[in-house]
Amino acid sequence: MSPRLRIALLLAPALLVVGVFVVGGVLQAVLQSLGFAPVVGESQWSLDAYRRVLADPAVHASLLLTARVSLISTAAAAVLGTALALLVRRLGGRRRLAVLFHGTLAVPHLVGALAIGLLLAPSGLLSRAAYRLGLVDSVQDVPALTQDAFGWGIIAEYTWKETFFVAVVALAALGRRVGDLEDVAATLGASRWQRLREVTLPVLAPPVAAASVLVLAFVTASYEVPRLLGRPYPTTLSVEAFQRYRDIDLTSRPEAMALAVLIALLTTLAALAYLRLVGGLARRSL
Repeated sequence: MSPRLRIALLLAPALLVVGVFVVGGVLQAVLQSLGFAPVVGESQWSLDAYRRVLADPAVHASLLLTARVSLISTAAAAVLGTALALLVRRLGGRRRLAVLFHGTLAVPHLVGALAIGLLLAPSGLLSRAAYRLGLVDSVQDVPALTQDAFGWGIIAEYTWKETFFVAVVALAALGRRVGDLEDVAATLGASRWQRLREVTLPVLAPPVAAASVLVLAFVTASYEVPRLLGRPYPTTLSVEAFQRYRDIDLTSRPEAMALAVLIALLTTLAALAYLRLVGGLARRSL
């Protein structure tokens, strides 16, 4: 058996699952968003669902909130995760801390959202600690960090959870090869900042960029965290789509599917823009 055929056979079960559930689901969403909904007796192709969605002020507000939460969370997780990986590498104890990072990855986002809610809610641990320390006159004086208009609670949960994911990826990239390159740069007279800028960061750019794209895609389409920590209005696009999908009026189903397609398109465009942004640094990878 040739190596290519063997690899294809080994990948066939996973590709079959992806093809049936992912590609099939996306195709079904596109068809229903274009008016193909035999369940409610609609089979006429049109862009009416997209027109209604794009003209809805609630969708405009959801789009702004989704973009704000996704971009801030992804950027914060990328920066903090990279910085954490560099700190762990410098201080030592890489294996033990890497195990801790992997343990954090096992915590579901739903549990993380509940923990952030208990910490940042108006009567949570943070407001109570501020009251006990005499920083505020009452727990209600602490600014709202959950169910707020900006989405600070949602951003905090995603940043906390995804920082460790990016850190794990960055630590895996900081192998012996990076240390050898840094030693060579040091013998050539490069300062610590020059080694970081010219050697370490270019090596980290491709894996961190790939991890950030995954984070961006997940945050944009995630439902449970904004549902628990966000306001009823405006909601993120994922929550808005799910609410319309569950509407008892089945004629709103094409609008839910149109929102799902828009989420996929926005995620793809944002990922391409992000990769282009870091492409200059990635091309310098040694």
